[in-house]
Amino acid sequence: MEGFAQNAERTEKGLSATVMNGFDPDSVPVYKALVAEFAVCDRWFAAVPASTQPNRLFVHSATSHGATSNDTRQLIEGYPQKTIFESLDESGHSFGIYYQYPPATLFYRNLRKLKYIKNFHQFDLHFKNHCKEGKLPNYVVVEQRYFDMKLLPGNDDHPSHDVSEGQKFVKSVYEALRSSPQWNEMLFIIIYDEHGGFYDHVPTPVTGVPSPDGIVGPEPYNFQFDRLGVRVPAILISPWIERGTVLHGPSGPYPTSEFEHSSIPATVKKIFNLEEFLTKRDAWAGTFEGVINRNSPRKDCPVTLPQPLRLREAEQRENAKLSEFQEELVQMAATLCGDHKKDIYPHKLVENMTIDEAVEYVNTAFKKFLDGFERERESGTDESHDNPVPRDRPVPAKSKSFASKFLSCIACGSK
Repeated sequence: MEGFAQNAERTEKGLSATVMNGFDPDSVPVYKALVAEFAVCDRWFAAVPASTQPNRLFVHSATSHGATSNDTRQLIEGYPQKTIFESLDESGHSFGIYYQYPPATLFYRNLRKLKYIKNFHQFDLHFKNHCKEGKLPNYVVVEQRYFDMKLLPGNDDHPSHDVSEGQKFVKSVYEALRSSPQWNEMLFIIIYDEHGGFYDHVPTPVTGVPSPDGIVGPEPYNFQFDRLGVRVPAILISPWIERGTVLHGPSGPYPTSEFEHSSIPATVKKIFNLEEFLTKRDAWAGTFEGVINRNSPRKDCPVTLPQPLRLREAEQRENAKLSEFQEELVQMAATLCGDHKKDIYPHKLVENMTIDEAVEYVNTAFKKFLDGFERERESGTDESHDNPVPRDRPVPAKSKSFASKFLSCIACGSK
């Protein structure tokens, strides 16, 4: 695990001090409270030593289908692999995806079908109500806000977003779950896709890690998907967990098995007795149902969590350029509304786009996507139909006003 400081200095002078640093527990009071009250895993690794998107793909499908970074063709077509959502649906179990901007789970081709649109819910409009009414599905994914705006700050902990916003987000999710009549049926998992370049002293597992599906990564690295990435934070929350539980490495199913992102679909398969694994990776990954270590649910779980204090002094830079992951989200949105057929796709579309323009673009594109599905539903189209995008309405790239951005977000959520 050497090289963090050297690589950081090669990237930017003085950056080594950042990547060798960390947060004082009092700076992240929500996590401090949750770790003390519930369980933390001290040996959970990223599924692949790569960036955000490949690791997020492993969370839901136990493979990235060969992706080690952005793949423009796959953005257009959608990743074709089967997901845990489809496995649940096939077995008669429900799932829900609560998004705050057009959901990143639409990187998967199969989730773009008419039959699954009803499983997507706008977080701010529906999550608390579904918790309060006891209407949460069997399996729930909550997505963050990936763009940093003054009215709606980014809360996904990607630099340079204020970490306190991420703490507020986790606090709001926990408190909604805690107040739900379904609380005693829940296991809430907080996970990071990758380590963000920060130093860790635990070596990454490099032996006995199976390739999910035999697909090799692109040139020039030809990655075999036969090793894991750096450790990431993993917090597990349930009234069935004793205070201060620490979950170490798994006891199987294989001698080399580890906790990694494929452990989520592996555990979901086990809990719901699903028919088959998604890939060889979730068949190998450790499952964490053993974190449930009580015979009855606790009555003393905190109802509320501490209020985080603002950490970043600077205001949101709505005119800032996009990060790589934000560019991918915009490019994905373009595939949903038909703009991938224009000559500006993929790179010219995003090369001069700012944060506020991106928010306007992705919300308008997603609304166009949903409107197309609504027309298909009304016309009686088969539910297996996917991506019904009309070609007669351009998607604006420029923002007219902040009010329009906010209203377009609400319009998306109302579907």
